Amino acid sequence: MRITSLAAIGGVALIISPLAIADYSLTILHTNDFHSRFEPISKYDSGCSAEDNTEGKCFGGAARLVTAVSEARARTNNSILVDGGDQFQGSLFYTYYKGKAAAEMMNTLEYDGMTVGNHEFDDGPEVLRGFMDAVKFPVLMSNADVSKEPALADVLKKSTVIERGGEKIGLIGLTPEDTDELSSPGKAITFSDPVPAVQAEVDALAAMGVNKIVVLSHSGYRVDLHVASKVTGVDVIVGGHSNTLLSNTNDRAKGPYPTMVGSTAVVQAYAYGKLLGELNVTFDDDGNLTSATGEPVVIDAEVAENDTMLARVSELAEPLEEIRNKVVAESAALIEGNRDVCRAQECSMGNLVAEASLARVKDQGISIAIVNSGGLRASIDKGEITMGDVLTVLPFQNTLATFQLTGEDVVAALENGVSQVEELKGRFPQVAGLKYTWDSSIAPMEGRIKEVMVQNGDDWAAIDNAAIYGLVTNNYVRGGGDGYKVFANNAINAYDFGPSLETVVADYLAENAPYQPFTDGRIVKK
Repeated sequence: MRITSLAAIGGVALIISPLAIADYSLTILHTNDFHSRFEPISKYDSGCSAEDNTEGKCFGGAARLVTAVSEARARTNNSILVDGGDQFQGSLFYTYYKGKAAAEMMNTLEYDGMTVGNHEFDDGPEVLRGFMDAVKFPVLMSNADVSKEPALADVLKKSTVIERGGEKIGLIGLTPEDTDELSSPGKAITFSDPVPAVQAEVDALAAMGVNKIVVLSHSGYRVDLHVASKVTGVDVIVGGHSNTLLSNTNDRAKGPYPTMVGSTAVVQAYAYGKLLGELNVTFDDDGNLTSATGEPVVIDAEVAENDTMLARVSELAEPLEEIRNKVVAESAALIEGNRDVCRAQECSMGNLVAEASLARVKDQGISIAIVNSGGLRASIDKGEITMGDVLTVLPFQNTLATFQLTGEDVVAALENGVSQVEELKGRFPQVAGLKYTWDSSIAPMEGRIKEVMVQNGDDWAAIDNAAIYGLVTNNYVRGGGDGYKVFANNAINAYDFGPSLETVVADYLAENAPYQPFTDGRIVKK
């Protein structure tokens, strides 16, 4: 809006120049991939003891997040707090409370919006609906058709408009296009390409006169950059899913904060409550983004724990104590479960889970274990191992699944497993009873797997494409999760209802205590 006025002063005409309305500034506070980490975590993203927390060695936790958000809000007079998805899954708090604890915490923090992450579907649409009914802010997802899902139809919106500081801000949700492979949304929901989905919502919002658009995306950093390059009218993308660290000061960052694609600012704040994103943006009076600056806040021991939230988390934790404090084993060294390692190469956590799975069912004629790295959610430090530690690594309540498969299909499964290494997708295969060599220079699904050897006693032999092998994995992967459709379609004599994976691993650790973590070259990259 521009104002021109004419005044007569002493018979002299005075023209007052057009004055632009003051620029609109907004601070976007954001989290993503919190994964039920209500209590402080270690530098390995696993549990952190009360003693270590007192000594200042821990990060995150809901009580620190309350303080960090409060302090960030005090630094500005105009802010919103949004989330990039995956509040669900990751600790006993989710196992026990499902989405109820997350809803309570997010309401306390007064979030303004959230997108649906793939893990919000882990227990089906009904649990997501219960969470949505409990929260006081919009939960969004633009690139899916939920019209045939009774729990979500007419409730889960693609976008919304909020007001802050006298201006309208459009929020659009985005979730992984392959959520049907990553979680359990059911067959009634279909997912679609993010670019046309987001563009349609931008156009609809623009038609309503909304010219400040923020996409809440749980699709990963690469997809966010792609969306930013292809969609017009998006000012900010608040990301999640890939657990990407963006920073201007941390040498481990995958890119700058924000990463600019044209005039679109892309941000993400790693995961697990270790960081609070803090992006300061300015718009001109036509809604153009003129400035985007900031840096994520590290939620470490320098951030005080809010007493009220600390007490509430302690109260919520009481029913969990007996389960998770049980010491099940001891490790002689760190068991490496970092996603950046396990989703690209052999890792000691992958070997542990694969070997434990195979050992449990070897007497059933099973000779090969394939473990999806996306199922490994943390490392375990040297020393005592509690059931809580195991559950933090394996939070999904999966069961062992056994089946038979031709050697040709085993190779096809491994091809799927190494097809998205560049994006650190969770399908990367950790193995036991088998070793393989792959070539990253080959295009995905075009023959990256170069050699597969199967163990037979103390000997190794090249896999026989025509032979039938016995395999073990978890029920999620056996059902086609993480792209392993060959397991779902071609499995022979499948049985998906074995013992729980966390129990199998805890028992194996106990039988081999003190456990000696190892890697032995079973996965080779050319």
